[in-house]
Amino acid sequence: MTKNEGTIDRVLRVIAGLVLLSLVFIGPQTMWGLIGIVPLATGLIGFCPLYSIFGINTCPMKN
Repeated sequence: MTKNEGTIDRVLRVIAGLVLLSLVFIGPQTMWGLIGIVPLATGLIGFCPLYSIFGINTCPMKN
């Protein structure tokens, strides 16, 4: 797996994942907050399977 997410993309995914996961514990306390695991995991790993399917790459090229 090659990384296909840039730094800003990864940071935003981790933040969004944590916000969604917080819905399980605070706020409406709904299990829908578990969907936050997906952006959190992809942000931490740096690879998004959907990006590879659609040919998107936000990771800067290394020369």
